[in-house]
Amino acid sequence: MAPLSIDPRPLNTDERTVLEHILSAEFVGASQLRNQLDRTEVTAVWGPDSVSVDLRVREPYEHAALRAELVPVEAHVHDPSGTYVGEILVWTDCGATLAALEFAWVTDEMPTSLPAIVDGRLRWSS
Repeated sequence: MAPLSIDPRPLNTDERTVLEHILSAEFVGASQLRNQLDRTEVTAVWGPDSVSVDLRVREPYEHAALRAELVPVEAHVHDPSGTYVGEILVWTDCGATLAALEFAWVTDEMPTSLPAIVDGRLRWSS
């Protein structure tokens, strides 16, 4: 299914919190991607009730210099019992700008909210 376009909107609190958490890791291009957050907006959702979204960074912004389209941070998500339920992936546009935030889940039910940051880890209450 193709993403569903929406009127561009600012990041919501949950999206911003998860992105800040992941981009707090140190890797080549991290500081440029962190600096893009204030200029980042959501342009599409990946389906009805999906928390995965497409992103666009409004100009002007400094390009990051990642060698891949996927931010190199392992962001595993666990439920309150510690069971692995998926991961958060942050995609870029050719390594230069933020392009998508994805909750890749391995549960039977699609998550309807992004995980919270609890004790420095991503926790999802199913």
